[in-house]
Amino acid sequence: MSGLWRLLRALKVRVTGPPKELVGLDHYGNKYYLIPKHETWAGQTIRERRMVDAGNLKEYQYEAGIIPTEWEAWIRKKRKDPPTIEEILKNENYREEIKLKAKEAYEKDRLLQAKDGLVAEPVQTQIKGHASAHYYGKNEPSPDPTSTASTFQPGSWTPNERI
Repeated sequence: MSGLWRLLRALKVRVTGPPKELVGLDHYGNKYYLIPKHETWAGQTIRERRMVDAGNLKEYQYEAGIIPTEWEAWIRKKRKDPPTIEEILKNENYREEIKLKAKEAYEKDRLLQAKDGLVAEPVQTQIKGHASAHYYGKNEPSPDPTSTASTFQPGSWTPNERI
């Protein structure tokens, strides 16, 4: 009887492929799987695949940063072994410390510059040119334009202002 079960199990793996193996979890609830290298029923070799099943989220709710960097490196085969929870938490704490130190250094630098008068206050800029006025280069159009031709009179019509 056991020979028959082994044959059926081998046939199932040959037809459907090997089952995915749970490799690990992270603190966001994501599950990481490995499908080992296998051969299909037609003799085609399928290479190893690594995948993530985002926990507590649908596919359309996924945002960047939900997968920890260490797990992403494992999925993209940048590292051979999957990370441990301790490693992820240690690296996350380190990143938080760096953020705090950067914020403290920024605040300290800003206070020093303000104390020494090195911080320039925002300056009110004045736009010059065609972007700032309706009439570029002139305060207003001339009321009586002159022309040497007998039919052309450029100042004869002016549009209504709708400003």
